[in-house]
Amino acid sequence: MPSTREPLDIPSFAGTQLALLTNELQTEIDETSALVSSHAPVALQRAGLAITNLVLSSQRTGFGGRTVVELTSDSATSSLGCLPEHGIRTGDIVLVTEQPAGSAKKREIRELEGKGARGVVVKVQRETVSVALDEGKDEDARLNGRVWIVKLADEVTYRRMNRTMEKLQTMGDGEYTSLIRVLFGLSSPSPVGKDLSKDEQVGKLEWLDPSLNESQKDAVRFALASREVALIHGPPGLVKRKQRVLVCGPSNVSVDNIVERLSPHKVPIVRLGHPARLLPSVVNHSLDVLTHTSEAGAIVQDVRAEMDAKQASIKKTKSGKERRSIYADLKELRKEYRERERRCVSNLVGGSKVVLATLHGAGGFQLQREKFDVVIIDEASQALEAQCWVPLLSATKVVCAGDHLQLPPTVKSINSKVKPPQAKDGTKPVKGMTLETTLFDRLLALHGSSIKRMLTTQYRMHDKIMRFPSDELYHSLLVAADSVKSRLLKDLEYEVEDNEDTGEPVIFIDTQGGDFPEKNDEDDKDNVKKGKAALHGDSKSNDMEAALVRQHIERLVKAGVRPDDIAVVTPYNAQLALLAPLKAQYPGMELGSVDGFQGREKEAVIVSLVRSNPDGEVGFLAEKRRLNGEDSTSKRWQEMAKC
Repeated sequence: MPSTREPLDIPSFAGTQLALLTNELQTEIDETSALVSSHAPVALQRAGLAITNLVLSSQRTGFGGRTVVELTSDSATSSLGCLPEHGIRTGDIVLVTEQPAGSAKKREIRELEGKGARGVVVKVQRETVSVALDEGKDEDARLNGRVWIVKLADEVTYRRMNRTMEKLQTMGDGEYTSLIRVLFGLSSPSPVGKDLSKDEQVGKLEWLDPSLNESQKDAVRFALASREVALIHGPPGLVKRKQRVLVCGPSNVSVDNIVERLSPHKVPIVRLGHPARLLPSVVNHSLDVLTHTSEAGAIVQDVRAEMDAKQASIKKTKSGKERRSIYADLKELRKEYRERERRCVSNLVGGSKVVLATLHGAGGFQLQREKFDVVIIDEASQALEAQCWVPLLSATKVVCAGDHLQLPPTVKSINSKVKPPQAKDGTKPVKGMTLETTLFDRLLALHGSSIKRMLTTQYRMHDKIMRFPSDELYHSLLVAADSVKSRLLKDLEYEVEDNEDTGEPVIFIDTQGGDFPEKNDEDDKDNVKKGKAALHGDSKSNDMEAALVRQHIERLVKAGVRPDDIAVVTPYNAQLALLAPLKAQYPGMELGSVDGFQGREKEAVIVSLVRSNPDGEVGFLAEKRRLNGEDSTSKRWQEMAKC
């Protein structure tokens, strides 16, 4: 990145971001295409990229008038009726298409798209998976026989980021707001006093949550007193003000966590996003539910009922002419439904003082004409900067909450073979810029600590777990809250045996010198001989370490720890696939990647680090932020399988 405190040329920044985003999307598309063209559907399913042997059980009208298809296991392949083990999640972009009779080899993604329909996974249950099909694709989809769904790159998110960068790139100097000028170093942030407890405007506040500690209160005062930008190093805190606020995060979970914290305080809020992607505890605040339950929403229900009746009649008719007639009626009904729904949505969103959405969700039609006094971005240190600009272009003030010393955004194109980025408009690329550099990182480098406040009390970890990241990364400033600093597994609210596994906050298992070698997909000679792309690229796995993890879960459960209080995390997807059977053996136990588990909490966290080789190489785990991301996931206790 450019040197600290130097202003950044905005067209060059936007042009470089567009080139980087193009590379990133192409990397994802190429990766998926290579896997689908060289592996059988069942292998892709084991890798978490597909679900096979499905049949259409029903279809209905979903939010926005889109057709939602419900798929279940084909009874000819599954007598239990449950979906096979898979890695498809709500929010995933997928292709629903006829399943190849044998291997999917030489079938490229583009060829498959012509025989199926793209859509978004809106619900995943034990027996069914529901997909909202892209508009106009329901008639084209051939879903009469056995089908499968394949995970695709999320091009919608990239389109919104690209659209935002293109707007920024073409802005004239006179269109730059005071916020934009500050965010690119063309102006300095307005100064903020040091002791805000004595400030006339923010010194005496009515706290929604009186239990906030002093560092949190200072951070809230700082965020309110800052005119253009404030960085909060740690978890965010919100306070009631007579301003209109848009709250965003890079993931649905990050946004839902804020909704859960606001709900008890009776703050009037609207959560944008499909309810099937939201946590059950926040669904009642979703726009979809409010649309159905409000007075304004009642006027669209008669149209929806008629659409559902048409959807149901499609399966009953054998006549192609009659089916085409039904689809034509549905098209007209969908148009009327969307018009009524948009009016209802506009009234609900326009009348709300606090709106919450994912960063890319803020680029949806619901907020196109909406203005907010403040945009708050949670987990800003884990979001691509282009994502952050989706809600920022029309903002006057931004508060970014996050931790730049934890996990950066996941970027696939850094080590790919795509060409170096070149701005298409001829502007000079910004030297050294990568997608891993976040808005949080850049602003901190640009303006220094004057725009930042740090939260020093943490509520997740035992004091001994906290000590390492505190000393190594936070200048020994972190303090463990009384509620967690000395609690152990044996102190849980239910009966747990007191033994060496439950009476210590941290346990390291050193496998050095044992028979615990790492391996990767590229070591599979059969795949190499057949020219197949590795399912997990050069991702690593470790069979013996997986056996250790399984053994320690058994010991914890035997001691009385409930499976739903246990999580297993690992930095490698190949290891994740190896550990997948544990979920069936211990229902309720959470299994995830380090990146995917970020922000979540469990009482017992087992970390499988995987790496074990004669050269002592640890690869990307040498990055401090990744280890810090692992260290801070557990509330009271952590167990690590260490190479």
